[in-house]
Amino acid sequence: MNPLEHAAFLARREFFTTTANGLGALALGSMLTEDRVLASESADPLMPRQPHFPARAENCIFIFMEGAPSQLDLYDPKPKLNELNGQPLPESLTKNVRFAFIKKESAVLMGSPRQFARHGQSGMEFSDLLPHLASCADDLVQVRSMHTDQFNHHPAQLVLACGRSTFGLPTMGSWLTYGLGSASRNLPGYVVLSAGRGGSAGASMWQSGFLPSVFAGVPFRNEGDPVLNLRNPDGLPAELQRKGLDALARLNHERFAAAQDPEIASRIAAYELAFRMQSTAPELIDLSDESPATLAAYGVDREDMKVKADRAGGPGQYRNYARNCLLARRLVERGVRFVNVIHASWDHHSNLDNELRFNAGMADQPIAALIKDLKERGLLEKTLVVVAGEFGRTPLGENRGGSKNVTGRDHHPSAFTILMAGGGLKGGLTYGETDEIGWSITRDPVHINDFHATMLHLFGLDHLRLTHRFQGRDFRLTDVAGKVVNAWLA
Repeated sequence: MNPLEHAAFLARREFFTTTANGLGALALGSMLTEDRVLASESADPLMPRQPHFPARAENCIFIFMEGAPSQLDLYDPKPKLNELNGQPLPESLTKNVRFAFIKKESAVLMGSPRQFARHGQSGMEFSDLLPHLASCADDLVQVRSMHTDQFNHHPAQLVLACGRSTFGLPTMGSWLTYGLGSASRNLPGYVVLSAGRGGSAGASMWQSGFLPSVFAGVPFRNEGDPVLNLRNPDGLPAELQRKGLDALARLNHERFAAAQDPEIASRIAAYELAFRMQSTAPELIDLSDESPATLAAYGVDREDMKVKADRAGGPGQYRNYARNCLLARRLVERGVRFVNVIHASWDHHSNLDNELRFNAGMADQPIAALIKDLKERGLLEKTLVVVAGEFGRTPLGENRGGSKNVTGRDHHPSAFTILMAGGGLKGGLTYGETDEIGWSITRDPVHINDFHATMLHLFGLDHLRLTHRFQGRDFRLTDVAGKVVNAWLA
């Protein structure tokens, strides 16, 4: 390159690294503001934002029964299945169906020993394992016609949480906090409370994917320090910590001005939130201000049921689950947008009678207490409560390895049941229908994408407009599908 060409090249490069960089930074900042990632260099990404249209719900408590509870033994009675107990299905029904473990050549139908009854003015049906939830029948929506695309746990859990069975996508809690921010200034916008032995999908159930990490779920413990390493080390005064955070913030702001990376804004927000949480998070976990009647209603001091239940996750699950449900109410009271209550496992391939009795006894009372508590406090109208697994269980008994000792059910993505309450929903509604053995949906099918579209609608968000551009494509929670189920709306 001759000297004149070299000088011209340097001049062009200088322009693009000074003037053009400034213009580019302005343009990028404008786009980030439009995408509601950042409002300014110093903005908190979790500041509350306006929905697309008036919202019915403000907060969500999503109770995830990891492993998939049996709808045939809890919500969807099938007398005909009991009549056909021990008989095979026609090959035409099972020919193109994939199972996780069932050997379809020798599998037979398995009835349920549970007794079902109608409850409330709505006549909603529940099994004898759920007497407390049954007392909430007129506040619930029972959807019996859910279906999903995946028949194994981790992929199906990703569909439930993210809309597709693909790694690296944001979860529904991340999308909600991305779209609306959070009313809580001293707690995360998205909190995860878990118990049991840990789910197969792990942290992918509360990831933020390609959204900035400030929108990811934050796991809380239900005793002791809610977040590890939150407290200051001994000897570090608060004022010295504040000075250190201020210095760190200045450095981060300088770096943000140069790079315009949303993750830097997430980092700034995370440091400031952790500082504020040092006083608010311990108070959240302390239940001493709850009345004895409230603690008893949730069953915080209950002992575990004395049955053989190896999948429950060790001793103390009844207390852990009750505390998590009570903490969920305390979190939404304090403005947290999305609370995930997770317990593993409901994956009952064998010993179904004992295992399901144990888990139902663990979950029934606290969930019902949560719904009633929210209602008494005037919070249920604006809090969407969801109780769901990733799929259902088969009408066929599981004969893994061809075993004749059949005591459980395999995975069934074609038809299952979820419960919902509050948040602008029509209480006392039983929606959808399955055939006489619970194999297929016969009326009003609802895909997970439809559920997500309806959930966002309750929060005033159009699922077609809540998007984020990533790798040249506008992504959304419902991907390329989803429709609002208007029949659920009050």
